[in-house]
Amino acid sequence: MNEAVTTNKAQLPVAAAKPKRRAWERFKANRLAFVSLWIMAVLIVLALFAPVIALHDPAEQDLMSRLKPPSATHWFGTDDLGRDLFSRVLYGARVSLSVAIFSVILNLLIGITVGSLAGYYGGKVDSFLMRIVDILLSFPTFFVLITVVTVLKPSLFNIIVVFVAFGWMSKARLLRGQILSVKNREFVDAARTIGMSDFRIIFVHILPNAIAPIIVSATLQMGSMILTESSLSFLGLGIQPPTASWGNLLQSAQSLTILNNAPWYPFIPGFMIFLTIMCFNFIGDGLRSAFDSK
Repeated sequence: MNEAVTTNKAQLPVAAAKPKRRAWERFKANRLAFVSLWIMAVLIVLALFAPVIALHDPAEQDLMSRLKPPSATHWFGTDDLGRDLFSRVLYGARVSLSVAIFSVILNLLIGITVGSLAGYYGGKVDSFLMRIVDILLSFPTFFVLITVVTVLKPSLFNIIVVFVAFGWMSKARLLRGQILSVKNREFVDAARTIGMSDFRIIFVHILPNAIAPIIVSATLQMGSMILTESSLSFLGLGIQPPTASWGNLLQSAQSLTILNNAPWYPFIPGFMIFLTIMCFNFIGDGLRSAFDSK
């Protein structure tokens, strides 16, 4: 009898791991998503180690080397002030990815907390929290962002604050719906019966069974945030020079002279924005298929 119990306990982790393994296999079967994951991993590593990888100081100017085409010395060429474009693209990746990753992590923390409380407790707690969500969703985030960076000094911190303040609501609403469909299942009732705390029931038993759509939503939101930050920087309301970002690289390359004489200059940061957003979208699509057991 004891041997049978021991065997069953040993098999539990294996059984629990099978759905994750099947999800990973389905994700790998989606070639676009799997390749996109590797591209993003490489890009994140390049951004992290930009000070080591960069061939030149991204702020170092050489007016005698303005708008030089790609070469062995300057892999992506130079900009209108003679700065190395490869180095500036690498440092710009740090800015764009930092905005996306930190904002989404904080959004997840707030959204998961609010959505879990609203979905699990229901009643007045649910009504109060969802009314806050509805009010915040009524604000157009992009125009709020423009207002904030116009009134305050444009900075990376201010952009992240606005992204966090107005980016968690969709996750809270999505998770609330997932928890409403999970909280009355038998394993939750069993957890309540044996006297588990609400915190443990929510975050140990319910949340792992409801988190998949939130992960997909967060992945897709990263691409959206990179596009928004780049748009702000392009308009001159985001990251300010000499700090490099993909958006202000595009902004400085918009003159007709540069477009005619150095077409690689606007193409490279524009392509990086396009590639990153597409990779996040493909990864999100792959995760959606992987988590869908049907």
